[in-house]
Amino acid sequence: MPESEQMKPPTPLPAQFALQPFAVGHALDRGIGRGRLATPDLERPFYGVRSLPGHDRIAEYAPRLRPGDRFSHTTAAAAWGAPLPARRAAELHVTAGAGLDGPRARGVIGHESAHGVGVNRFGRPVSDPLTMYLEASRLLSLDEIVALGDYLVLDPRELDPKDLRPFTTVADLRRTAAGARGRGVRRAREAADLVRAHVESPMETALRLLLVRAGVPEPICGYELCDGHRRVGWFDLAWPQQRVIAEYDGDQHRTSTRQYDRDIQRFDEASALGWHVIRVRSRGIFVDPEGTVERVGRALSRADMSPNGRRNT
Repeated sequence: MPESEQMKPPTPLPAQFALQPFAVGHALDRGIGRGRLATPDLERPFYGVRSLPGHDRIAEYAPRLRPGDRFSHTTAAAAWGAPLPARRAAELHVTAGAGLDGPRARGVIGHESAHGVGVNRFGRPVSDPLTMYLEASRLLSLDEIVALGDYLVLDPRELDPKDLRPFTTVADLRRTAAGARGRGVRRAREAADLVRAHVESPMETALRLLLVRAGVPEPICGYELCDGHRRVGWFDLAWPQQRVIAEYDGDQHRTSTRQYDRDIQRFDEASALGWHVIRVRSRGIFVDPEGTVERVGRALSRADMSPNGRRNT
């Protein structure tokens, strides 16, 4: 074969097939030949599916979904944008529609369930948030489920008009967990009781759980500090009576200099108003949790005592 023919690029695919993974049968019906479907530029993520590179596992499996099938468990959690531990991020869970056997495919964890419904999430069927919460509770640790619940009930301060939040409420989450049956339900109920509104990140969840389990009084999450009619800022955890704030200090200095500068300003302003601001890094949660508890507990104890040794009222 002449070298010019060997180097000839594959025929471009129609737009609908180039933009997303597709079923081989659908492509054949639209006149795309088997030779084109066998070219090396197309990946074969699953039997009967072809795809140009660059798509995620949900998109790659979508052409195999049967009517009633849905992405579920931690796969649905990922589709909802929820925080997940790294060990669960690559899993692909699919729950069969009513009356169908659980799907079987390489790398797919199939399920059968008569409960829950699939809702449209950016064009793909996924478990609704409450069903997903119960499904994921079978796979995650208690703290991971609390972080998931905190995410689902969050009403963000910056709204995305294309993705309205919150996805559910604390009351609905607890009611659903209380009425559920099956594996993982006990953990789902325990986690639901620990879910709080106004939590912006899983690290805030981890910090709050660390402190409360150590006997620190329950803080207010997502506290709005104002100086008169002027907002100083929002803070992760606050004990207003003692004028103490605990803030998870992430990697803003690496990802956004502007955000980090704003954080420094609001910390300084809070301190100037008489608040004790405690900043906690990831090390203070996972490596030295005792030190973090001690810092916060000491600040609260000092604030609870007036200069003459009497408790403030």
